[in-house]
Amino acid sequence: MSDSDTTGTTANAGPRGSSAPAAVLAPLDDRLADLVALYEDLHRHPELGFQETRTAAEAARRLTGCGYDVTTGIAGTGVAGVLRNGPGPVVLLRADMDALPVTENSGLDYASTVPGRMHACGHDVHVTCLLGAADLLAAGRDHWSGTLIALFQPAEEVGSGARAMIDAGLYSKSLVPTPDVVLAQHVAPLGAGLIAYCPGPCMAAADSLEITFHGTGGHGSRPETTIDPILMAASFVQRVQSVVAREVAPKDQAVVTVGSFHAGDTANVIPDRAVVRLSVRTFDETVRSAVLAAIDRIARAEAAASGADRAPDTELLDSFPVTVNDAATLREVNEQFTELFGEQRLFAYEPATGSEDAGLLATAAGAPLYYWWLGGWDPEEFRTALAAGRLAQDIPSNHSPHFVPVVRPTLTMGVEALTAAALNRLAPGAAEAAGVAIRRG
Repeated sequence: MSDSDTTGTTANAGPRGSSAPAAVLAPLDDRLADLVALYEDLHRHPELGFQETRTAAEAARRLTGCGYDVTTGIAGTGVAGVLRNGPGPVVLLRADMDALPVTENSGLDYASTVPGRMHACGHDVHVTCLLGAADLLAAGRDHWSGTLIALFQPAEEVGSGARAMIDAGLYSKSLVPTPDVVLAQHVAPLGAGLIAYCPGPCMAAADSLEITFHGTGGHGSRPETTIDPILMAASFVQRVQSVVAREVAPKDQAVVTVGSFHAGDTANVIPDRAVVRLSVRTFDETVRSAVLAAIDRIARAEAAASGADRAPDTELLDSFPVTVNDAATLREVNEQFTELFGEQRLFAYEPATGSEDAGLLATAAGAPLYYWWLGGWDPEEFRTALAAGRLAQDIPSNHSPHFVPVVRPTLTMGVEALTAAALNRLAPGAAEAAGVAIRRG
């Protein structure tokens, strides 16, 4: 399937009767080879959160070349480019940059060259698409008015990158103007050429906890002389699963997952502590507070039941807020998407229990957010798996060592979506004003 068959970019003008999307996107075909090379280079060189120095340098270099005022080193590796282009709204487009500690198993000729590191969540797609959109919008500035911010965020995977940029003075020190709207996208295991959206709460809040249970160690042959933290923690792991089953109402949503259990080093020694790590996902603050309180209660109760002299220690490792899409912004940008791509390429989805920190950038600015999913999997493979009811089995998900989006039309669609969404929020430019005057005349 060709790019033109998938996206249909030039067929329609925007929902405001403007020719801006078609005009601004017209040079994309000529730039696509460079974007593909950029994407493959980023994929070969993944960098973990707050270590994205190479990626950040490339983003800054390209933004500077397009005429943006660029600030680097925000919260270590964050980059922001600002393009002021007359009066109008301030629009922030955001891409996250970090990779994951995953060993790639894709077999691609541009697979990761860094052992144990991979762009397994598609952030290399996000960076490439935003740089492509930033380039097109800079070249097409006659077609819009306002201020555009291209923000490249570190450390989304650990939930602290957006907060770190805000705390570093992103808005308070005027490193960038305070935006009127924040727009972002995330590549997903959907058919390339599709956009999925969810009004209101679209991604869950997430809290990752580390709970350390303290016991009294000793020889495995004399368990009566010990207070066994492994038994204590194992009882907790079983009991904590009752929180969702018995303490969360069926109308509410919550997930409690224990992902790590570490204790002891050898078979015949009972250790003096056990460490459990778990993740909590919720969509409602009241439910979140109740689930976290229940987890703490159960941990303390199991320690007390075991006769431990010391209560467990609980550390919050990271925390993501609920991601909430603004209904009006979603509706208006989707009108632009529908005009550009066709109604058949947009579909609604249920709230996802994955988590994001892009919403913090909007909340800190008091601005609305629209965050959508960008299809990235081979369209034919996706259709076949969907028809067979085997999406979960046949299509790798984000964070899988096999998750590598198809280059085309994913990049094309991603650049087009960011560009069109920005134009929908920016004011008409001189070219559009002249066109309106001619039509009225």
